[in-house]
Amino acid sequence: MKQKIAIKVHMNCDKCRSKAMQLVASADGVSSIELQGEDQLVVVGDGVDPVYLTTILRKKVGRANITKVEEVKKSGEKEKEKPNVELLPWCPNQYYTTSQWYPNYSSCSQVVTAYDSGSYSDTSSCSIM
Repeated sequence: MKQKIAIKVHMNCDKCRSKAMQLVASADGVSSIELQGEDQLVVVGDGVDPVYLTTILRKKVGRANITKVEEVKKSGEKEKEKPNVELLPWCPNQYYTTSQWYPNYSSCSQVVTAYDSGSYSDTSSCSIM
């Protein structure tokens, strides 16, 4: 996959610019390098690691930050149109009843039943509750 990487590099002089260009050109997969403005390097290549480029530039030249990484598309290649599909939320209780999820729900011995007064009774023999 061919990608276009924009890296902002702090370059003071022409010597720093040429050194940065040489470092980036020596990386694997780089097909073209371009200077945009005074401190922006634009690298185009196939399988180029932007993190590797910035670490090399930080060690040898100075401050470097990745500005943008994007995929380069061919001029004849069009983006495939995706069909417009509306996804509906899925609810598990929509198709299944409680008795299907818990077949022994009604015969469970530890069912807590609530009364209108707000108190409850527990049919289990648990001493904590």
